[in-house]
Amino acid sequence: MTRLYLPCDAAAVALGADQVMRVLEREAAARGLTLDVIRTGTRGAVWLEPLLEVETPEGRIGYGPVTTADVVGLLDTGMLTGGDHPKRIGRPEDHPWFARQTRLTFARCGIVDPASVEDYRAHGGYAGLDRALAAEGPVIIDEVKLSGLRGRGGAGFPTGIKWNTVALAQADRKYIVCNADEGDSGTFADRMLMEGDPLSLIEGMTIAAVAVGATKGFIYTRSEYPHAIRALNRAIAAAQRAGYLGADIQGSGHAFDIEVRMGAGAYICGEETSLLDSLEGKRGMVRAKPPLPAIQGLFGKPTVVNNVLSLASVPWIMANGAAAYAALGMGRSLGTLPVQLAGNVARGGLIELPFGVSLREIVEDWGQGTRTGRPFRAVQVGGPLGAYFPDAMLDTPLDYEAFAKAGGLLGHGGVTVFDDSVDLAAQARFAFEFCAHESCGKCTPCRIGAVRGVEVMDRITAGVDLDRNFAVLDDLCELMTDASLCAMGGLTPVPVRSALTHFPEDFDRARHLPAAAE
Repeated sequence: MTRLYLPCDAAAVALGADQVMRVLEREAAARGLTLDVIRTGTRGAVWLEPLLEVETPEGRIGYGPVTTADVVGLLDTGMLTGGDHPKRIGRPEDHPWFARQTRLTFARCGIVDPASVEDYRAHGGYAGLDRALAAEGPVIIDEVKLSGLRGRGGAGFPTGIKWNTVALAQADRKYIVCNADEGDSGTFADRMLMEGDPLSLIEGMTIAAVAVGATKGFIYTRSEYPHAIRALNRAIAAAQRAGYLGADIQGSGHAFDIEVRMGAGAYICGEETSLLDSLEGKRGMVRAKPPLPAIQGLFGKPTVVNNVLSLASVPWIMANGAAAYAALGMGRSLGTLPVQLAGNVARGGLIELPFGVSLREIVEDWGQGTRTGRPFRAVQVGGPLGAYFPDAMLDTPLDYEAFAKAGGLLGHGGVTVFDDSVDLAAQARFAFEFCAHESCGKCTPCRIGAVRGVEVMDRITAGVDLDRNFAVLDDLCELMTDASLCAMGGLTPVPVRSALTHFPEDFDRARHLPAAAE
């Protein structure tokens, strides 16, 4: 029996993986072939999806991107034994896209069966938890501190310090909450990991629970992620059957279990306190801090709230040691960053590299320029509230401090590319419009400021009383930055100001409108 691997995650399915599977099954039946097809997650090279792999004595041989029209030709030319074909890329791990990466968090994505504990363990899974179960909580927390791991959700707060705060808090119950409400445009790393290697997230949450003394975990994700939700629930059930979740994890005496909870897709629920309100069955509204969630979080109990990638990084750290992780990266940004390359780019996908790689290398080398073939003009990093950088700033390294110094934010690692057809004044308006739509409405600077921002941008682009309206825009950005309750309103001026600073010509067009427009 020949074994094949075909992704079933949302990206591959959107690009036709299920249709390829149906044609493959039909052709196999017609030819009398017995195939064992494992549906995996994607390896991250979205431009190669659907990527079909066949197991051979030389290792897996990949073919991609495969369409339904390719299946007959692939079988005719000996794909099942690794035969030659124009779509043949050889062993994926030897392909330049993968060979140049430093895959730690995503080492198993696209390789393992997402619902198989046996396959997960065969590829190094649960080695970190085994070590954690043999250690004391403070030892685990010290390891995470020494690794330099910072929150991958955008704020970059040191993970070990947050865990230590929860561990020291006195309470009859503690929680681990995974923030999987991935809402930034151009980001998909959380989804990709939950669909392709969900057991790594489950293992990371379990290690966190052992470290701080938590007994219950929740994964909060969005209704737009049905593939991830199914993959997570299958993986949780498999972990429970194997004794890696439940009342007595691997006979250690530690009790911990996980539930998946689905939100309605509100962007504000990516903010940790709003997420906690939603988990409690309330409308997602930002809470004032203090108290911090680490002291009074879910249901008023001490709670670790971490992003998917933060928690999924922990198993590798525990298995390989803090020093090995901290040896990667630069400055205070240690380890690896899963970069999500999207937008108008020729080769989009996920690239995991140590911190410090330049934006230019990501856009020009990995991305191979724009998909349209038109000249590059701008890149936005950090989601819809990130700054727009021009070509002159592409040598900025992907590093928390370097981005802050340049007036941007690294955020969740999303990189969205634009060609020279983009209107940055329209993009600045969109930032306000997005905030107005997604604001929880609790604080006035965000709730009202975003609406006023749209109105001011409309007057500016219409050429109305420009000097006065530019002054109002500047005041409005200052107010929202300084007075908003959370980052939703506080960061909305970032894309606006960066567009004004680096692309003033898009705003100056209004000065050349006919006099009648004044």
